[in-house]
Amino acid sequence: MRKIILVTIILLQVCSMKGQTSLKEIGLKAGKYEVGFKHYTVNDSTRTYQIHNEFNNRLIKRPIPISIWYPAKIEDSNSEQLTVLNYLEVLKEEEEWKNLPNYFLLDWFPYLWNTSENKAHLSEKGNAFSNPTLLDGKFPVVVYAPSYQASSIENFALFEYLASNGFVVISSPSRGTDTRWLEGGTTKDMETQSRDVEFLLKEIHSYENIDFEKVALMGFSFGGLSNAITVMKNKTINVIVSLDGTERYNYPVLEKSPYFNLDKLSIPYIHFAQKEIPKEVLTTDKIPEELNYKFQLYDSLKYSNIYRYRFHDLSHSYFSSFGVLFANRDKRQDKSDDKIMASYNLLCQHTLQFLNATLKNEKKAIDFIENKPIANGFSDILIFKQTKKAIEKDFTYKDFNDLAFKQDYQDLIPLYKKTISNHPNLELQEGMLNTLGLRLSFDPEMKVQGVNVFLLALHLYPKSANLYDSLAEAYFYNKDYQNAVFNYKKSLELNPKNQNAIDRLKQLKE
Repeated sequence: MRKIILVTIILLQVCSMKGQTSLKEIGLKAGKYEVGFKHYTVNDSTRTYQIHNEFNNRLIKRPIPISIWYPAKIEDSNSEQLTVLNYLEVLKEEEEWKNLPNYFLLDWFPYLWNTSENKAHLSEKGNAFSNPTLLDGKFPVVVYAPSYQASSIENFALFEYLASNGFVVISSPSRGTDTRWLEGGTTKDMETQSRDVEFLLKEIHSYENIDFEKVALMGFSFGGLSNAITVMKNKTINVIVSLDGTERYNYPVLEKSPYFNLDKLSIPYIHFAQKEIPKEVLTTDKIPEELNYKFQLYDSLKYSNIYRYRFHDLSHSYFSSFGVLFANRDKRQDKSDDKIMASYNLLCQHTLQFLNATLKNEKKAIDFIENKPIANGFSDILIFKQTKKAIEKDFTYKDFNDLAFKQDYQDLIPLYKKTISNHPNLELQEGMLNTLGLRLSFDPEMKVQGVNVFLLALHLYPKSANLYDSLAEAYFYNKDYQNAVFNYKKSLELNPKNQNAIDRLKQLKE
């Protein structure tokens, strides 16, 4: 049966050559947690969508299929251990062939080749169980963006591995703005996938076992490009992981976004790159040679700690579980199956260590990502690494206010003294402090915090009649008339013409 043709990027094109791999031989050692898996669909009512292969004009709310892996309690005998076939049944729904008979699976989709080797994968068991109870506790979350038009489950082996080590992973498929099909890797495609990622950033708040202060974005290929722009739009993300992301190969698409702002990508960032593309492949496939060495985003970022790896035994396709298991091998450049599986294992290990370091602050993981590969036991033949440390951004009053907020606006004068010693150019403007103090003071639940802001302001500007007047207004509003009188009088000592203080004192005397 003829396969449906998807638009693909040149880096995924391969020459036919059978490969033999297995989940067992990839050899990922599960962590201490049992793994649960759920799949469901939520509709985004703010966008419309068409089912392409229904061949009509009917518009529906945009469906967002969601796959989620999580640390779980396996108590129910109804929780079955998932097979590769179970995962591919999710694929049917996302590819909008929900009722496709399973025996057509390897014939129907262009990245699942109907070979005896691939048929053998269908019965292989993963580490996840279907729909068990979520484990109590708070876990960091990884929001995943798939490669071009790919499934939410394309990296299921990696997701199971991360969940077994104490992470929640949530993913939705890569699909076009109006239908299943993307336009060809355009800025519009990127923005659409970014918006789907933002939908997942909202969806994670449905789960009580997720630590919303520890959020990572991870993406493969085109998903890496979409994640880069998502980080530039959202300050709620703590780290970004790119699995041979297209932000390296198609930087102009990123630049065309109205949200493009390099200064806003200032979180830890790790990029895992494919092996150097051989000259034969570059020439035959008309790939620019600069793709082997150019990385404009890496060169341009200033405020991120960046870790850049090249895996010498991995071509682009093998940064996903699907690629390792199902993709035909390119005899011009691909390594042996054993080397591909071993390097995919290393990719998963490095991803886990980076997340443990940046989201869990684990000392061993921090040492791991700061070490050279050889110090971690990996030969230069396998992995090449570069790093670039962030330069410090100017520390502004907004940054100071973030620190003050975290400590509930308590002990602000000691905080200021400590901060100014590290950031001597910090300037807290009188007007900003005055406005912030009033804003907090007029909130019945924040009146003490508002007074604390005024006390800091007066520490910095002790001869400001206006600050004393505003502090008096804060006390007056909260019916602390004794302190209001005291501060109105202080304001008048500095500015005898302060009519507001004169009128308030007269009002309070009456």
